[in-house]
Amino acid sequence: MKPLQASSGDSNADRRADFAEMLLASGEPAQAAELLLGALELVPQWGAGWFRLGEMQEAAGLLDQAAHAWTTALKLDPADRLGANLKLQLIGRAPAAAAPPSAYVETLFDHYADNFEESLVGKLGYRMPDFLARAIRTVRFGRFRLALDLGCGTGLMGERLRPFVDRLEGYDISAGMLRKARAKGIYDRLSKADLQHFSHAGANADLVVAADVFIYVGALERIAGAVADALADDGMFAFSVETLASGDDFALLPTRRYAHSEAYVRRVLAAGGLSILSLDPAVIRQDRSEPVDGLAVVAEKSSTP
Repeated sequence: MKPLQASSGDSNADRRADFAEMLLASGEPAQAAELLLGALELVPQWGAGWFRLGEMQEAAGLLDQAAHAWTTALKLDPADRLGANLKLQLIGRAPAAAAPPSAYVETLFDHYADNFEESLVGKLGYRMPDFLARAIRTVRFGRFRLALDLGCGTGLMGERLRPFVDRLEGYDISAGMLRKARAKGIYDRLSKADLQHFSHAGANADLVVAADVFIYVGALERIAGAVADALADDGMFAFSVETLASGDDFALLPTRRYAHSEAYVRRVLAAGGLSILSLDPAVIRQDRSEPVDGLAVVAEKSSTP
């Protein structure tokens, strides 16, 4: 995938963009947007610049202008690596989608790979791998022949699984994350995979885990079905979701993450032939010093009659 053009490629435009960022940081988003718009007149094909312009205009309350900027960014980068369509959805200028653009998720985690653990664990208090590992051991204490770690990232969940798993496979959309996970030497196999289209062709697994992954998936029907197909009879599926307070099944939040309702989770699992063994509230991480509430779920695939 071609990397994002962080610089406009024009020194004059870059200087204006830098000054625009200073204005935004000082609390003057409208002036920042005006200056960045001037920079874009010099480099009208700079997609990342149009995306950033939309963010500045949004901060200034100029939603019509922000929508135009994000639409322009989307035209310049149809793969939508920066998530312009998600921003349009959040301001009501695009129809709600069941999933984020795959290129956005890949780009996001490739960008954060080098500092992911320091940021997520050290600064945001992320403890879901520990929570899920305890939940798994509580409902079934013993070894698992084969475990699949979906959205394995840098291997935080894999480190907790390795002590009681004979074979551990990790799957992630981000090459940067997989590189970090590979360096730990804890996986028997690592593969690049988009969970929106995930399927498992190998031996059926005794355990499938997805820790803090479904916030970047959206609708869960397809992935739950793929997990059910991948599991052996009596195999377990352990995962987490961010809790949705409203009555909807799932929703895109201002963070550009998805939250899911407990009722929806229960319905999706039942439709896939999965029975809940445990479902516990948990704080996933901190966000702007506020706890992010979620659910840690362990389900089991019913034995074939």
